[in-house]
Amino acid sequence: MLDESKNQLLTQVGRGTPMGELLRRYWMPIAAVTEFDSQAIKPVRLMGEDLTLYKDLSGTFGLVDRHCPHRRADLSYGFVEECGLRCNYHGWLFNEQGRCMEQPFEDMSAPEARFRDKVRVRAYPVEVKAGLIWAYLGPQPVPLVPNWEPFTWKNGFVQIVFADIPCNWLQCQENSIDPVHFEWMHMNWSLRLRDEFGPYSPRHLRLEFDEFEYGIAYRRIREGMSESDPLWKVGRVCLWPNALFPGDHFEWRVPVDDENTLSVTWAFSRVPKEREPYVQERIPAWHGPVSETDTGRWVTSHIMNQDFVAWVGQGRIADRTQEHLGTSDRGVLMLRKRFFADLDALARGEDPKAVIRDPVLNRCIPLPVAERRYLAEGVSRDELLRHPLLGRQLTEGYPFQLGQPEEVRKAYLEAMGTA
Repeated sequence: MLDESKNQLLTQVGRGTPMGELLRRYWMPIAAVTEFDSQAIKPVRLMGEDLTLYKDLSGTFGLVDRHCPHRRADLSYGFVEECGLRCNYHGWLFNEQGRCMEQPFEDMSAPEARFRDKVRVRAYPVEVKAGLIWAYLGPQPVPLVPNWEPFTWKNGFVQIVFADIPCNWLQCQENSIDPVHFEWMHMNWSLRLRDEFGPYSPRHLRLEFDEFEYGIAYRRIREGMSESDPLWKVGRVCLWPNALFPGDHFEWRVPVDDENTLSVTWAFSRVPKEREPYVQERIPAWHGPVSETDTGRWVTSHIMNQDFVAWVGQGRIADRTQEHLGTSDRGVLMLRKRFFADLDALARGEDPKAVIRDPVLNRCIPLPVAERRYLAEGVSRDELLRHPLLGRQLTEGYPFQLGQPEEVRKAYLEAMGTA
């Protein structure tokens, strides 16, 4: 267990808190590019800061304070110009660097004062990669947005999925290094939710956790598996600092504030060999529900929705002074120990783990992928259909979150050649 002070240390994300300053050393995915097909401005809350994300008429993205420095009007109700975002209250115009470009009345009444040069709005760097919009809230020098290997894969259909989770980010991320919950939450509980009593999932027999440059890999052997199985030889990845990478998708747990998290999924589906070459023209994005509209209870039907139930069930901020960790929780202990070490490194003026600054390395950062042949190399449609999870997506629908829009399902099936 953690004492109260250490639990608070790891869960507070506001500016000036130790973990808040650590997390600000990394780029965070905050939106999808295609969200701006139908809107120009989106209010965003990130690590306790209220911000405005916009795309101006020239196509440039900007991320600025939610409030205009003039009279504190809400800039998420402003309007975009060819360059920048204009406040709808008095017309002050700001560019993506926070510089005030126009103050219509002041520019006319006292042009010699150049008052606009004395006013700025807080602004943060924004970049686009893999269909996602990324934000960096930390100090200079700005690191690189990691170009993870799956972002370079060809012949795939990608979709981006969001969910609003009412709890702290850390209990979401600790799930990324907890293999045993798959056996119970996603296998056995799913059986019972269907009023079935068996057969239960093969039990976990062995677990190993290995730290590497970009996170912690976990490997497992369950009943009926051998050491030649990819889940033991390669495993899955708790990606640093706030993501899970099981091979075919990323799940980022983006801190909104101390008590809320934005779940961001980037999911890759390799098309069958018969459909190659395939080029996706547009990466769709959608927002999935976490609770049932009629009962208010949490959704339990899909894989990640089941995870959400476990996370929010711990409370807004999990009380780790009351937990009793077992041997299966070695990965959780490694994760916490690594964060404490990162906080020490930051105090020494050093970069924490997995901050990317080398542009040559960042051309393509390799990650462990247990099912590489299915994802990076490709297989036939028949072989894909035989896969227990990838085949299920083809025949039954998106398994990870409830709420996939019909147009996204249709686009996926067209890509896979089964529409």
